[in-house]
Amino acid sequence: MTDITQTQTAEYTLGENAVPVQVRIARPTDKFNDVIAFYRDGLGLPELARFEAHNNYDGVMLGLPGKAVHLEFTHHGAGSPCPAPSLDNLIVLYVTDIAAYDRLNARMQRMGHAPVEPENPYWLGRSFTYADPDGWRVVVCRQTGI
Repeated sequence: MTDITQTQTAEYTLGENAVPVQVRIARPTDKFNDVIAFYRDGLGLPELARFEAHNNYDGVMLGLPGKAVHLEFTHHGAGSPCPAPSLDNLIVLYVTDIAAYDRLNARMQRMGHAPVEPENPYWLGRSFTYADPDGWRVVVCRQTGI
């Protein structure tokens, strides 16, 4: 395993002392309701906000509890195709409480989301990888990263 060195600083900036206070990752989908069910009902990400018919877009923001990180999914009335990237393009959720990790994976599987083989063998034996309804990969890992 490669040794990863993390720079220790009091706060992280983007340069010129610009400190990000929130991150939102947004993507379109033609499977809006299925994607919401996967991330909200399956993975348990709370729904933070929702909008409808805003310039012909519907959208939902899902967040990580206690964190300033959001996933936004949008659907345009004329269609919102978003082909999945490579099998190694991942969102990784670290759940280190083993009981919670086990419950989360059991819930995903009860909902019909069978784990898929990860592209990178690094994730074997430490996580479950799922494909969302659009084919994007989400890893639920029981050990934290860097």
